[in-house]
Amino acid sequence: MPRTGRIVVANYSHHLVHRGHNRDAVFLTDSDRWTYLDSIREFRRTLGLKIYGYCLMTNHVHLIVDPGADGAAIGRLMKRLAGRHTRRLNRLNSRTGTAWEGRFKSSPIDTDSYLLACSRYVDLNPVRAGVVSRPEDYAWSSFRALAGLSECDWLDPSPCYQALAGSPEAQQQRYREFVTSSVDESELCAIRNAVRRNQVTGSEGFVRQIEDRLKRTVSTRAQSGKRSRICGR
Repeated sequence: MPRTGRIVVANYSHHLVHRGHNRDAVFLTDSDRWTYLDSIREFRRTLGLKIYGYCLMTNHVHLIVDPGADGAAIGRLMKRLAGRHTRRLNRLNSRTGTAWEGRFKSSPIDTDSYLLACSRYVDLNPVRAGVVSRPEDYAWSSFRALAGLSECDWLDPSPCYQALAGSPEAQQQRYREFVTSSVDESELCAIRNAVRRNQVTGSEGFVRQIEDRLKRTVSTRAQSGKRSRICGR
């Protein structure tokens, strides 16, 4: 199957996934994870990005990132994160070579239909993987901060998250309820397939909107056309 080129668009949120080389572990200790999060915090500031969600699994990471007006900032973010983390692992473990796959996956997200759903998808990754039974039991995702169970001073509230309720406390409560509610399997498949194939996550109307911006055809093969109207509900 030919490799699908990444789609990166300024002023849109993106679901990003980067996996370890040969699916090997990229986080060996909690110190590795803390250092990676510190790097996200630093590069968010220097690159002018917004970070709406994250999850650090043993051999891959999920991020939800809005690059703002400079879409190329996403590539710079992922290159800097991968490079710094590889150098750290190599130094501490007396190894050489890259720790990551050469290309991260990127899926622009339809804000109205899928942004909050993608946040839930990312925060539930440890539950789906059987690492924990509840999202609040996992220390390395954005769920605890978004649910008001811990603090993260660099995590940005997304437009859909803010639309959940009028106050931060109510937003936290609504997000907890949203994440722990049942998830339609078609929603999971749409999000998973879109990011695996470097396609957009959204409706056909959103696909046309991205095509108009990029002035080229965007593949939607095997992507679900079902909408998931969640933002602000």
